[in-house]
Amino acid sequence: MRTWIFDNKPVIVSTGTVGGPFEAKGRLAEDFDVLHQDIWIKEDTFEKAHKVMLEQAALRATEKANIKKEDVQFFLGGDLINQITPTSFSAKTIGAAYLGLFGACSTSMEGLALAAFLINHGGADCVLTGSSSHNAAVEKQFRYPTEYGSQKPPTSQWTVTGAGVSVVKNKGEGPVVTSATIGKVIDMGLTDPFNMGGAMAPAAVDTIETHLKERNIDSSYYDLIVTGDLGHIGRECALDLFKKHNTEITEEQFQDCGLMIYREGQPVLAGASGSGCSAVVVYGHLLNRMKKGEIKRMLVVATGALLSPLTFQQDETIPCIAHAVSIEYGGGKE
Repeated sequence: MRTWIFDNKPVIVSTGTVGGPFEAKGRLAEDFDVLHQDIWIKEDTFEKAHKVMLEQAALRATEKANIKKEDVQFFLGGDLINQITPTSFSAKTIGAAYLGLFGACSTSMEGLALAAFLINHGGADCVLTGSSSHNAAVEKQFRYPTEYGSQKPPTSQWTVTGAGVSVVKNKGEGPVVTSATIGKVIDMGLTDPFNMGGAMAPAAVDTIETHLKERNIDSSYYDLIVTGDLGHIGRECALDLFKKHNTEITEEQFQDCGLMIYREGQPVLAGASGSGCSAVVVYGHLLNRMKKGEIKRMLVVATGALLSPLTFQQDETIPCIAHAVSIEYGGGKE
């Protein structure tokens, strides 16, 4: 079994989301707590700006939860930069016991699944978890510096500049984490770093189908099944695989964070991606919709491509993973 059931109902009591100037022009701008008009965020490197975003998201989440940073027992997080340094450096500011995570763009739900596991089994009462990415920092590391102006193929995706963090507790009001399915690494032999959606789609499908089977439910249980950042290409690949496997999921029900965040006309090619993509969309827009009663149950499936500059240079294929977390509104313990 790869699925954990959380009978003790860990609650997402608050969230914090921070975005950059490109996100401020996007479709979900109103769902961010903080939006910056300068991609540098008054820092002298993009990596330092990356760190500051995560710190700001964590601060906003704890403020909204009406807790002090000393109340946070564990901080679980990660990003895409070498040795997850923006997250590790922000952990100095946050000050809680720290578990650094790397699941590439799946990190947001890897962190939420582990936070809920800790809460559910009495390992903690209050956990902070989140993930982040910065367009200029990530593009510089994995592909080409943004300012270089390199042309990209239509399969490529735009890395989100953003940070999303949640406070998960053993009691309170808010969306409840009811279960999580941990993904396994799937490698279909793809090697193109400009087609992350196509590479990650099989991992997303495997995790979703495993989740439904192990929970003995069908897709209609959820109002929404949303992937992290498959984009147009990956979403179409996933829908084709569901059809091939006779898994019934409607196109309306099956959505993608990378297709939600930006407006029509923003030059993002196949959609958005990045470790902050699912973090800001889920912890901002989707949980806001839950609180309005528009969504009662959703399965969030964050997808990650586990390549590095080193593996690409050595002509390795791209292993991928997806972690799923089910979130339902209401039902928290007082």
